[in-house]
Amino acid sequence: MTATPDDLFARLRALSIETETVEHAPVFTVEEAQAVRGASEGGAHTKNLFLRDNKRSFFLVTLGEDTAVDLKRLRPFIGAKGGLSFASPDYLFDTLGVRPGSVSLFAAINDASGSVTVVIETALMQASRIHCHPLTNDKTTSIAPDDLMTFLRATGHEPLLISLSDADPLP
Repeated sequence: MTATPDDLFARLRALSIETETVEHAPVFTVEEAQAVRGASEGGAHTKNLFLRDNKRSFFLVTLGEDTAVDLKRLRPFIGAKGGLSFASPDYLFDTLGVRPGSVSLFAAINDASGSVTVVIETALMQASRIHCHPLTNDKTTSIAPDDLMTFLRATGHEPLLISLSDADPLP
């Protein structure tokens, strides 16, 4: 069964995690999200990639919204085998229970089998709040980094933290 935003919020409350959620027009890209929110309210806004490698391993990679990505250079950071590409919308829905535009770390709630490796850019963990879609792209929920880790661990995911600043910037 795929969790709804209400299910997600109930799970967060059960974990004693406080969040703030704002509703807005549906957004599908970082640019659309930036236009909807206007002046930033602080914290870190994210870019989320649902990827697969040649061995059909899946990765949910969350980076700062301004981080450029070269999939060939990202591959060794996340342990991908062979080529790395975007997974299809069908794989996305079957694995994380969300549609394109709604991908976020909160979708880990739908990966009961633990088949997705969750990857987070360490720079995000330095922010006061991290902003994510709560399983739908018409809302944004802010959460403290430590609370986000608590949530992810409660879903059975121990995130892989990667630092892209230790290497050449990803073009």
